[in-house]
Amino acid sequence: MNLPRSPLADACSFLFVPATQPERYSKAIASGADGIIIDLEDAVGFDDKPRARELLKHAWSSISAEQKQRIIIRCNAPGTSFYAADLVLAKELQVKYLMIPKTESRDHVYGAAEELSNTAFIPMIETPLGLHHLNEIASAQQVLRLALGNLDMQVELGMSCDENETEIDTARFMMVLASKLAQIAPPIDGVTPSTDDEARIFAHAQKAKRFGFGAKLCIHPKQIPIVKRAFAPSPEEIDWARRVITADQASKGQAAKVDGKMIDRPVVMLARRILALAGNP
Repeated sequence: MNLPRSPLADACSFLFVPATQPERYSKAIASGADGIIIDLEDAVGFDDKPRARELLKHAWSSISAEQKQRIIIRCNAPGTSFYAADLVLAKELQVKYLMIPKTESRDHVYGAAEELSNTAFIPMIETPLGLHHLNEIASAQQVLRLALGNLDMQVELGMSCDENETEIDTARFMMVLASKLAQIAPPIDGVTPSTDDEARIFAHAQKAKRFGFGAKLCIHPKQIPIVKRAFAPSPEEIDWARRVITADQASKGQAAKVDGKMIDRPVVMLARRILALAGNP
């Protein structure tokens, strides 16, 4: 089943908030993040899982219909003892978006789809099996976009990554390629653990953008403006894109150059995408 295109397909910032802290839901919604991920998984201890579901269920009625368009629920991983109850809650609340951690096969997506026919899914790729089955996951029904679980992936692969996570760059490339082949929105990059190192957060977000990612996961509201600034086209990029479009239109199908370089259809398409991301100023 194909769902209508979602505004979250173009979102660039996603903020986690623990399901056990409903008093923070409204703060997260007002934080400026494009998407809010209410987390039933890593942010909730094993003994608190039932209480987290109850708190989320109780708070759901206080969230407006418009705000729910931006809210994603991250359930517990398929195969855990908490997963079935999470799907029951998601169905009861009629959630529009479900993030599925440790997605490792198309069956994980199809299993959720059987219960949630009107919900869009964001599978998290954070295990070797998930990476191995990447193409089938990306092309599964109701998948909106993929998300990288960068920290879990490093642990699962036994890696000790440098500050720029160079060692898992292959996984990033694979996710961008799989998303493009499946014709879904660009993937969402993983978290930066530091909340105070602005330069590092910005560098990580810019790297994700260069790789072809369209968004980044955030663990603190302070990270959101930094991520948005990194993903937004720079003044130089906007100026270049405008000149490319102008030169293309003036060429009337003939060869044209910008800054001494030939421009062709892919270059023009990139220029249009930059202007679209910038609101076509």
